[in-house]
Amino acid sequence: MIKIGIIGGAGYTAGELLRILAGHPKADIVWVHSNSHANEPIYKAHKDLRGDLDLTFTNIIDYSNIDIVYLCMGHGASVKFLTENPVPDNVKIIDLSTDFRHKETADGFVYGLPELNRDEIKKATKIANPGCFATTVQLAILPLAKKGVLNEVHVHAITGSTGAGQAPAPTTHFSWRDNNISIYNAFTHRHLKEIGESVNQLMPSFDAPINFIPMRGDFARGILASVYVDCDLSLEEAEKIYDDFYKDHPFTFRSDEPIDMKQVVNTNKCFLHLAKYENKLHIISITDNLTKGASGQAVQNMNLIFGIDEKTGLYLKPSAF
Repeated sequence: MIKIGIIGGAGYTAGELLRILAGHPKADIVWVHSNSHANEPIYKAHKDLRGDLDLTFTNIIDYSNIDIVYLCMGHGASVKFLTENPVPDNVKIIDLSTDFRHKETADGFVYGLPELNRDEIKKATKIANPGCFATTVQLAILPLAKKGVLNEVHVHAITGSTGAGQAPAPTTHFSWRDNNISIYNAFTHRHLKEIGESVNQLMPSFDAPINFIPMRGDFARGILASVYVDCDLSLEEAEKIYDDFYKDHPFTFRSDEPIDMKQVVNTNKCFLHLAKYENKLHIISITDNLTKGASGQAVQNMNLIFGIDEKTGLYLKPSAF
């Protein structure tokens, strides 16, 4: 059994992580840390877990009894936490914040997109889990980068409210978000940097813009990214590139039929659909921001680190039916 500790256990990503790990045959959740909920049952924060986990939150950190620790804190908090609470070398780390995703701040962390770095993840002791938008967009364009045919990218993508985290904010309040849609951080979203670094890893010559317009949706979870690029390939040629790129990856699939977000919500899957309009290649990419975009991918990375089937614990039912 893999013995697990979780830091920042009361938020959305930690809740989703706990739901997955509760059904993982190789996972033993030893402790879940939360200063704000210390000594309270986990189901007080994650009400649906009543009866699934007989654990209480703790404010004590004990690395001596775990194999891996997940950091589920806000962006910028992981660096501070690790400085104040250094992790022994024998304990693996998976961080779900932005703190170690970029090359200049990686500090030994491997970027944890399995479709890009699976072999490196298997040997890693520290993983920087990718962002949700970053995962969805990268899976839409990396096959073209690998082939060396990617040029200027245009992305419109919409995400559910859980992508903003659990702390209340004016743009996550129900009465504002319901029956509403808005654009934020156009062309400047923080996930652009990790997308660009991954593209350059496969295609060092790429220097064109990635034009990214993120949107807030009036639903709880899921991401749909609409991506288009100029492309001289036929549709059949492009589809073969994508099929070849993902043929050995168990969670990313190309669909011949149109796709919709409910097909992947509550799963660790990414579905892609390609279409050609004159010289434009249009790629639709859909994921769940809390699973493939966060906690599910973190468990997939844990499976790879510990040498077990990467699908273990991730046979999840979509919400579509």
